Amino acid sequence: MWTPSTPFAPPGTRLDLEEGSSLSPRFNADGLITAITVDHAGGGILMLAHMNAEALARTLETGEVWYFSRSRNELWRKGATSGHTQRLVEMRVDCDQDAVLLRVEQVGPACHTGRTSCFYRRVEARNGGFVLVTED
Repeated sequence: MWTPSTPFAPPGTRLDLEEGSSLSPRFNADGLITAITVDHAGGGILMLAHMNAEALARTLETGEVWYFSRSRNELWRKGATSGHTQRLVEMRVDCDQDAVLLRVEQVGPACHTGRTSCFYRRVEARNGGFVLVTED
């Protein structure tokens, strides 16, 4: 959520958000914004995570991608323990500034399971139910 110490412009009108030139991220009630991360070279979706204002600011300041872990309730730099880092190439914001798209250079797998992407399972309808099919 925005506070006077947040390094981004305060939320403005709908027109400001959609057509303005100021970054005014709309953090949710928990102070988070959704971050979709894609591979810069191939365009494939790598992962979906969340950022708080500090993670967003650190990412823009350093060029290294930072996230906020909801399960651990802490800030983390991608690759800090695994070495599988992400270098920010470009950041985009959606029309109402409540989600960001990160185009990154990924070193190593993006997923903690060791896979290239966190989206390695396809959902299929079978026998009146739904199953997950793993694609490696």
